[in-house]
Amino acid sequence: MRRMRLFLAAAYAALLLPLAAAAADPFPAHIDLPNGFRPEGIAIGPQHTFYVGSIPTGAVVRGDLRTGALSTLVPPQSGRAAIGVAVDRRDRLFVAGGPAGHGYVYDANTGATIADYTFTTASTFINDVVVTRTGAWFTDSVNPFLYRVPIAADGTLGAATAVPLTGDIVYGPGFNVNGIDVTPNGETLVIVQSNTGLVFTVNEQGVTEQIDLGGALVPGDGLLLHGKTLYAVVRTPIDQIDVIDLAPDLSAGTIVRTITSEDFSGPTTIDELGNRLYAVNARFSVPPTPDTPYWLTQVRK
Repeated sequence: MRRMRLFLAAAYAALLLPLAAAAADPFPAHIDLPNGFRPEGIAIGPQHTFYVGSIPTGAVVRGDLRTGALSTLVPPQSGRAAIGVAVDRRDRLFVAGGPAGHGYVYDANTGATIADYTFTTASTFINDVVVTRTGAWFTDSVNPFLYRVPIAADGTLGAATAVPLTGDIVYGPGFNVNGIDVTPNGETLVIVQSNTGLVFTVNEQGVTEQIDLGGALVPGDGLLLHGKTLYAVVRTPIDQIDVIDLAPDLSAGTIVRTITSEDFSGPTTIDELGNRLYAVNARFSVPPTPDTPYWLTQVRK
């Protein structure tokens, strides 16, 4: 009888172990996106909801980080692209429009178009976006400007303005300013220049100051600023996320470690949920086809 009780206890414990592991982290580490979707940007909203845009079609999918379930929020839009995305507290999704020179605002619940801004008709690539309490800021990887959409206290969106980038930054051939994030008080932006690997702070007048990384370069794509820690997605020489400790005044920083994953395949942008980071695998080195798989990868901070 004692042997039977021991056997049953061991069997019960073996049954509980995987259940306990699942309960410890119910969020999947790998979430498939639609085949052929060609994603780039990600934004995480309330209730572990995420949004990912499609570069060539302008479509946006909405998903659940807990279940991995997906639905189409914005269907493919003729003439539109979806690069970087950001969601605000009013359930609006701001989308960088890439070579079209536009920025789009969608209802994050219905997918309806709220606004369509034409930032420039010149050759351009509107790459990423971040939203503060007072405005949405879009980067341009070709031209030395940020584009600002003001947000009034009641949430009303105003007319867009082009803010010239001055100060330390110098634009050159190739992709320049890419990812962007903002300090919690909304007063200082942080940007990365992909072709030089330099990182800068930017004030609301567009004045840039280089962050001294002690000679280190961050040829990054997407950025995530959490307190005084900056996470930068880097695809060269290997797929990784550089973790940078910044000085209190943001004037300097040190790369303290890197985050890698066997599940990475050309990550571009990241967002966070608690102590988890979610990276979009855009797979730029893989020839795109209608059947090419794409996915999100979860890693721990």
